[in-house]
Amino acid sequence: MQQSNEPIILGRISGLYGVRGWVKVYSHTEPKENILNYPVWLVGPNQKPIKLETGKIHGKGIVAKLVGIDDRDEVAKLLGQDIAVSRDALPKLDKGEYYWSELTGLKVVNKENQELGVVDHLFETGANAVMAVMEGKQERLIPYLTGDVILNVDLEGGVIEVDWPVDF
Repeated sequence: MQQSNEPIILGRISGLYGVRGWVKVYSHTEPKENILNYPVWLVGPNQKPIKLETGKIHGKGIVAKLVGIDDRDEVAKLLGQDIAVSRDALPKLDKGEYYWSELTGLKVVNKENQELGVVDHLFETGANAVMAVMEGKQERLIPYLTGDVILNVDLEGGVIEVDWPVDF
């Protein structure tokens, strides 16, 4: 489970765009252009703060210009680097809403208190989000449907209670 002060990864610098220091961005935010709402990105493993100068949707992706990065060679050094932001920069959520990063690492138990594993990651299917829950090498895919499958999320206790059979 992530600590509350750890930065949250929102995307990755995925390519070069033009010759004037623009980058292509792969965004994990929903909608994808929300990554442009954060004025300071923490880039790479050292989480170097870099200010966002401007950005826009381009085709099916996002392109951005970072302050102080003015040519293709400088951008090339950033390829593949994660883009994170301070957790404090994220919008506050309403009660009962969670960022996926908060759920990763939580133990999952069913209403019979049988352990199903630990949340490895979540992904969107179009119809609903799905939790990938790992127990050893076994992966369970559990729909993230609040009130139907997801009965309770206890961040403090590190547990998600689900209505899901242990043998499914």
